[in-house]
Amino acid sequence: MGAFVGGVWHRGDQPPTTAEGRFERQPSRFRDRLSADGTTGFKAEAGRYHLYVSLGCPWAHRTVIYRALKRLDALVSVSVLDPIIGEDGWVFSDYRGCGPDPLYGAKTLGEIYLRAKRDYTGRVTVPVLWDKRTATIVNNESAEIIRMFNDAFAAIAPPSPDYYPPRHCAEIDALNQAIYDGVNNGVYKCGFATTQAAYDEAFATLFATLDDLERRLERQRYLVGDTSTEADWRLFTTLIRFDAVYHYHFKCNLRRIADYPALSGYLRDLYQVPGVAGTVDLDHIKRNYYLGMKRLNPSGIVPKGPALDFAKPHDRARLAAAAVAG
Repeated sequence: MGAFVGGVWHRGDQPPTTAEGRFERQPSRFRDRLSADGTTGFKAEAGRYHLYVSLGCPWAHRTVIYRALKRLDALVSVSVLDPIIGEDGWVFSDYRGCGPDPLYGAKTLGEIYLRAKRDYTGRVTVPVLWDKRTATIVNNESAEIIRMFNDAFAAIAPPSPDYYPPRHCAEIDALNQAIYDGVNNGVYKCGFATTQAAYDEAFATLFATLDDLERRLERQRYLVGDTSTEADWRLFTTLIRFDAVYHYHFKCNLRRIADYPALSGYLRDLYQVPGVAGTVDLDHIKRNYYLGMKRLNPSGIVPKGPALDFAKPHDRARLAAAAVAG
């Protein structure tokens, strides 16, 4: 978890925390946007953009899911980095599912950041959306990349659902904020807390939020409306990692997702959407956390379990049928 300072790499494995021991996520630095007409300076065009990701990282996983759901495979190329982030940050490798940098032959993702800004200061994170034409990073904030993927390519991509429909935007935004604070980032607040008080606070918020989501999903199939939306996919990437990683590695151990009937069925429901299962790689996920965060797991042992079957049947469709009947 090193960082650049003025274009010079500084190694380190200590996540940023406050004086009170609370984990404090650093903001993304590249925040430009694609648009259908190019008025933002970056026009959505076939073959122009490249996505750098890790299959282990939940933030990058969002963009991989959207690339599949929005049928952008032929329009946006992708590189998968090694699942283990080490002293040199994210690196290219020949580990299963990974490969060399196809654009510049870079050895590390940090080299890509320096191509965009020679004196870059900040962390090197995934995902990265790269513009091949201008040779720069467009954006490295997952929440914004999935919004671009949702609509910017609509005129040139095959038809696909709108995951941020206008009639539900306000509700999706509100849920996103609660889920980000309590769950997506909440698990990291637990795992990276350096005081008992900070951990206790994050732990309480995490499980209060999961309890609220369980109650909501007992009544309806999806978080908002009658089809999946952005809110569901932003939650999904944390839930799919929870029992295998966060429950043990980040001490989020009050309950597993498997202990929540509605949440666990909902998780399987989303996993079984065509195209999604192929984006989930539990080996990459476990290697990313258990081998890439040596401060939390100094032995470097990757657990074999738990046994998880996301493909087994769920009964979520009954909620949709009940809504129609009611």
